[in-house]
Amino acid sequence: MLYIVITFLWTSILLYLLLGGADYGAGIIELFTSKRNKEVTRKTLYSAIGPIWEANHMWLIIAIVILFVGFPVIYSTMSVNLHIPLTIMLLGIIARGTAFTFRHYDAVVDDMQNLYNPIFAYSSFITPLFLGIIAGSAVSGHIDPQADTFLSAYIFSWLHWFSVSVGLFTVAICGFLASVYLIGETNEETERLRFAHKAQFFNIAAVICGALVFIAAYVEKIPLIEWVFGNWVGRIAILSATLSLVLMWYQLYQGKIGLLRPLAGFQVTMILLTTTYRHFPKIVILKDGGYLSLLEHGGQEKTMQALGVALLAGSIFILPALFYLIYSFQKKPLGYSDIQNH
Repeated sequence: MLYIVITFLWTSILLYLLLGGADYGAGIIELFTSKRNKEVTRKTLYSAIGPIWEANHMWLIIAIVILFVGFPVIYSTMSVNLHIPLTIMLLGIIARGTAFTFRHYDAVVDDMQNLYNPIFAYSSFITPLFLGIIAGSAVSGHIDPQADTFLSAYIFSWLHWFSVSVGLFTVAICGFLASVYLIGETNEETERLRFAHKAQFFNIAAVICGALVFIAAYVEKIPLIEWVFGNWVGRIAILSATLSLVLMWYQLYQGKIGLLRPLAGFQVTMILLTTTYRHFPKIVILKDGGYLSLLEHGGQEKTMQALGVALLAGSIFILPALFYLIYSFQKKPLGYSDIQNH
């Protein structure tokens, strides 16, 4: 049952990155859009993320609940030592959701839109930035359980070049995912071309930020190169992601968009697989050379069994409902003539 719980944890993180990441990326795209194109971009964003933007946080909630219930030592260590970036990330989620709701559903369009719009855009950038910082901090070896000062315990555990570069890489990935997803959300060729250019921009940004991650890891003596290229799974995953990227851009050049989303999702999946496979089951690497393991620091056996059963049972009800939600909102609304015919 322990491995079932771990599988749900990894899958929920992946789905939050693929779906929630694209959700954040929509706001990031708006942040990097010229003023003359912002309005048409917002309309496309509304139709794309409006129906399910709040449901995407379900995957984050599942991951947090799994850590809280099944791995309390890991949960408490991260929530204490990384409480500042965690708090900023959660505030970003709240600010972003509030701004999106008010600017989309507000009955009166007034000057408050000038406040909602930048809050939505900037919080869409800040939230994945600190999500990446948290992820980078967990494996950086900077978390010091023996820290005796505020700075060493609560600041230097996450404020360093490696974690910040991972945060920027996460932002670039979110922007890339959203750009690729949005190519298929419009029927206008000019808009498709614009989102394709955005995808190219964030693709280049991801490569640059990825290089910064490796440079920072080398400077801070984090064995990232060995984690990524030191095993056959990592090498195959990186090669597969690279080939799929080439195929994706070839499909886009040919004007075919059917495989763009699956290919972009596959690339991100390979990146996550590469960065988590090598040091599994270690999920938190500590400064003193110790670590917190998913296999060694789990809860009681009965707790894991109950949690595994709850996750399996919940997926039977939640997943079909979620897929139907996405399906129902992807259908075009009926026009007046269609209603008359029915």
